[in-house]
Amino acid sequence: MGSRKKVFVLDTNVLLHDYKCLYNFQDNDLVIPITVLEELDKFKKGFDQINFNARQIARELTKLSTQEIFSKGVSLGDGLGKLFIVPYHKASDAVQKNFPEISQDHKILAIAEFVKNTRKEPVIFVSKDVNLRLKALSIGIKAEDYETDKVTNMEIFSGYETITLDDTTKIANLFHTHQPIDPKEVEIPITLDCNKHFIVVQKGTETVYKLFYDLQLNRILPVIKQHAYGIEPRNIEQQFALDALLNPSIPLVSITGKAGTGKTLLALAAALEMADNFDQILLARPIIPLSNRDMGFLPGDVKEKMGPYMLPLYDNIGVIKTANKKHSKQSERIDQMLKDQQLVIEPLAYIRGRSLSNVYFIIDEAQNLTPHEIKTIITRAGDGSKIVFTGDVQQIDTPYLDQHSNGLTYLTAKMKNQPLFAHIHLQKGERSALAELASDIL
Repeated sequence: MGSRKKVFVLDTNVLLHDYKCLYNFQDNDLVIPITVLEELDKFKKGFDQINFNARQIARELTKLSTQEIFSKGVSLGDGLGKLFIVPYHKASDAVQKNFPEISQDHKILAIAEFVKNTRKEPVIFVSKDVNLRLKALSIGIKAEDYETDKVTNMEIFSGYETITLDDTTKIANLFHTHQPIDPKEVEIPITLDCNKHFIVVQKGTETVYKLFYDLQLNRILPVIKQHAYGIEPRNIEQQFALDALLNPSIPLVSITGKAGTGKTLLALAAALEMADNFDQILLARPIIPLSNRDMGFLPGDVKEKMGPYMLPLYDNIGVIKTANKKHSKQSERIDQMLKDQQLVIEPLAYIRGRSLSNVYFIIDEAQNLTPHEIKTIITRAGDGSKIVFTGDVQQIDTPYLDQHSNGLTYLTAKMKNQPLFAHIHLQKGERSALAELASDIL
């Protein structure tokens, strides 16, 4: 075997998290325990992203596989290391003593230990499963999380700032002329390197102006309070969010915030307000069974099983219909759009393969998506589409994602300085004082 800087032994969840991970380890060698291949087989059937990833990694391995993958290894490409598949080896006394149960995880650890004992290079076990990493460490195997797509700076920027100016004459005039102005004209004392909303306070007064800096135009625009399909923003944050959601020149928006801040409601209201500009409104969310219980325990057919997971989205439609009164033209139009499939509410997995041209696409609970899933959705957007991701990075329901590695955090950090992207973080809850209290302290 060729000498390399390091050898990384990959767990199943790493391959399912990012099927392109094989090409992200520079010139180091990679080892896939054969037990991992057995586990991948279990995930090949289905329509969720994890099933898609299992099929994709199988295709990648098929392209690379020769008989040498079990002995000399196969090259992963120029500048990259080699890939090995290692058959199962009997667990050492240390593994058997610490983990007497013969499970798939423990078989993977046994192979990782064999690799450590037979390679001269440092061997590192890579897994998204913190418990399995701890087990590896307990028997002397160095273990790490897969961090290629992790965000190191965890500060989710708010998307807006507050500044104080001595002279706001030109800004006040902006609200009369509605003509965009150059930031240099008012000497804004903040870094303008992204689409950003901000509040200007005139020094010594209570006069407040709400503005938006358009990165693409390099101009400051006034933010006027808007309504969207009967929904009125209740605070400045929501006003800024609605401004971004209704802005036709910003095709990608992320909205973060705790439960009750109005993320999904505002996004759906904006989509309905702009419905005439799009062929379809798609509202989707990933299906994450509660308490790790499989959906099979729920009664009924597939549609009935999905119902409980989609209910919060229908609740938001109910709020909008109530705001417009039950028998109004707006409420009737929502019913007709649902009937005509102009407004579609489905699990995210069911959206796969659907054309995303000229659609307003809202993805709720996006913190439960991987960075690769986020990328897959955005790269499928056709002309005329607007994509909105909403979620709370403090409430992640999948076991192998955290605040650093989830897709919503990744999206917000990577897209921050792009002119086609805007972000708003909502902090003030608007459901009730009780809901706000529970969200803050429980």
